[in-house]
Amino acid sequence: SKSIAAFLPRWPFFRFPASMSMSVLSPVSCVASLVTSRGAAPKRAQSRGVSTRATAGKNAAIDFEALDATMQQQTVVQILDQALDMYGEDLAIAFSGAEDVALIQYAALTGKPFRVFSLDTGRLNPETYQLFDDVEKHFGIKIEFTFPDEQQVTDLVNEKGMFSFLQDGHKECCGVRKVKPLRKKLRTLKAWVTGQRKDQSPGTRAAVPAIQVDPVFEGKEGGAGSLVKFNPLTNASSQEVWDFLRVMGTPVNKLHGMGYVSIGCAPCTRAVLPGQQEREGRWWWEDSASKECGLHSGNMTEEERLTQDAREATDADIFVDGSVLALDRSGMDALLREKTHAETTLAVLYAPWCPFCQAMQGSFLTSAASLAPKGVNFVKFRADGDEKEWAKENASLNSFPTILLFPKGRSGYVKLPSERRDPESLEIFVSSIVGKL
Repeated sequence: SKSIAAFLPRWPFFRFPASMSMSVLSPVSCVASLVTSRGAAPKRAQSRGVSTRATAGKNAAIDFEALDATMQQQTVVQILDQALDMYGEDLAIAFSGAEDVALIQYAALTGKPFRVFSLDTGRLNPETYQLFDDVEKHFGIKIEFTFPDEQQVTDLVNEKGMFSFLQDGHKECCGVRKVKPLRKKLRTLKAWVTGQRKDQSPGTRAAVPAIQVDPVFEGKEGGAGSLVKFNPLTNASSQEVWDFLRVMGTPVNKLHGMGYVSIGCAPCTRAVLPGQQEREGRWWWEDSASKECGLHSGNMTEEERLTQDAREATDADIFVDGSVLALDRSGMDALLREKTHAETTLAVLYAPWCPFCQAMQGSFLTSAASLAPKGVNFVKFRADGDEKEWAKENASLNSFPTILLFPKGRSGYVKLPSERRDPESLEIFVSSIVGKL
């Protein structure tokens, strides 16, 4: 069998600790030799004889910034090796059924016992459930499954239907099916491991430490600072992760072979096209900067969090750099009633407290600066409060933000039907209706 050492030069992020022997390992057989015999009857991870290791003591005594700076220079195996030494059976790997299966493969390579848990939301793809079974058999482990509260799911579906997230946003459904079960599970742990990477989503995942005090959830000791979060793959690229999985012969979700990159619940997951950012396959009807279900929302920077809180508290207006003209109801009504538009106008119907409106502010202002010299006017109409019902009746408002194009030389408007609100997409939208600008 070819030594695994033969594969190491291709991944600078993948090196074994000095204490590990590489000569006896092969890409396929290493798991059986390091974790458990394939022939042995698998047991639930918590009953696999995981030894109790000394923890790092009170988290307050750890300099997490200094430790993160060190781990940023370490390999995935080294980070996981240290995480397991620090927290032992009080640490578990969160497995979503996607390419984060690499974490399980890396954990097996440490030679140490480890736990794995997963959230079964009740709406996963069949391929994801099959992967759970494949992973358990391949690694000789049992995944600890966590489920949402039956009554909360029943109440949500009976009140709002099976697809309420298409109108209300995904936060409420994810809160019931994912965040609350996760919160309950994490209250039994002192540390957890996720597969988050910096390259996965614009805005929300740009600040992903290798180790941090979890800013959102609490651990078994309760209170702020009681849970530690490890993100060993933070600096790995998607290509590096997939090269590793292929060489190691690790089971993967069959959906990946169908164009799916980021995989979640079946109704909220779709394949992406070549060149698309991978999180565009999730919650595609919402703005890209808001595509976090609540599990990892703590990865917003402190500056972003303070800005968001201030906007919601004061209802400060947005789109205010002067490039977008504000219309009142009479101005908006006049635009809607024009029989022939003298100029091309792109209008946004918004609410300043809406996080999706706030998230698209930069792209809309950038588009205004780029397209205004080409003859496109940009206007805004605040459509919340007393204006909401009027806007729903007269301007096709279903959700915030709503973008309407009033083409020059025509009457009426064309509503942007997709969630794509970046500058390039807005220019394509305008040009496809009015012609090349």
